[in-house]
Amino acid sequence: MPGPPITLEGFVSILAAVESDSRKIIAFFIDEDKQFDLHAQRLDTIADERSIPFELVERDFLEEYTTGTSHGGVVAIVGERNYHELADLHTGIDNPLIIMLDGVEDPFNFGYTVRSLYAAGIDGMVVRKRDWHTATPIIVRASAGAAERMPMAQAESAEAAAEYFRSQGFKIACTAKSQRAKSLYDVDLTQPTFLLIGGEKRGITRAFMEQADILLEIPYGRSFDQSLGTTAAASIIGFEAMRQQR
Repeated sequence: MPGPPITLEGFVSILAAVESDSRKIIAFFIDEDKQFDLHAQRLDTIADERSIPFELVERDFLEEYTTGTSHGGVVAIVGERNYHELADLHTGIDNPLIIMLDGVEDPFNFGYTVRSLYAAGIDGMVVRKRDWHTATPIIVRASAGAAERMPMAQAESAEAAAEYFRSQGFKIACTAKSQRAKSLYDVDLTQPTFLLIGGEKRGITRAFMEQADILLEIPYGRSFDQSLGTTAAASIIGFEAMRQQR
């Protein structure tokens, strides 16, 4: 069953949802002191074009719907995220790179990571089916709207996603500390690839690593026993893939 309405805060987050058609927009609420602001006027135009309720309210009203002070006087009430099918992430794309984040529990980290991957041009992302409902405002804001713009599909598990992409001719890859792992800079990321990146708290299972075609690791510039954070690791991989593709 659908959950309760979700609040998106700030013009960047709201515009991303509008332009990507990632979810239903139920209503706009604008601080009455901001009604002549260019952002408010832009949303007023969108509201007219799409028949979305647009209401000027007192700032105290907005505070009831928001979790911080970064909303800038602009709030939208929206519905649940519209996800793509797995096939949509690669159909019509030459040599797609699809990434799945697994074990990322912190919504800020998830948002920051999506932001980097979107900027790097990653073709799509797979997320595990779970309830991010209450964390949506944080994720969208932390990603600067990229979480709305990034093509996303859901899967029951990393194994289920890998099984699908393998059936479509993809190489299955994951990050790992292993004697079998290759340096990121020796891995060909220009072929159709499904890449699993594990979170800081829960790494990738041994079973998944054993069935992966490619294990990759990021080489360090000095001896250091600790793993990189998910956002840093994903950013390095995403932009190396962009470099190779170009």
